[in-house]
Amino acid sequence: QVQLVESGGGLVQAGGSLRLSCAASGSIFRLNAMGWYRQAPGKQRELVAGITTGGSTNYADSVKGRFTISRDNAKNTVYLQMNSLKPDDAAVYYCVAATALNLLPFGSWGQGTQVTVSS
Repeated sequence: QVQLVESGGGLVQAGGSLRLSCAASGSIFRLNAMGWYRQAPGKQRELVAGITTGGSTNYADSVKGRFTISRDNAKNTVYLQMNSLKPDDAAVYYCVAATALNLLPFGSWGQGTQVTVSS
């Protein structure tokens, strides 16, 4: 079973930056895709960004040019660098992992980390 632990959430001012981390452990051998979802009150849950072990990435239109997903395979960790944060970026961010990008909704989920953006 895969375990995912997110960290790095917190309070940041609009226009500021934050970096989220997700450490994976357990049965990760076939874990070829990881990503970040977010969910805020009154908004639909959305896939913010995804990345494969080969380095292919995908971003939601709302974060393109501001967020960057990356990985450190040696540490089994995925990061989400969030720049130019806006109040509507505030949400609980969840790390997810699966065998392919299109299977992320059916994969393993972390506990979530809260991101709050003040104006």
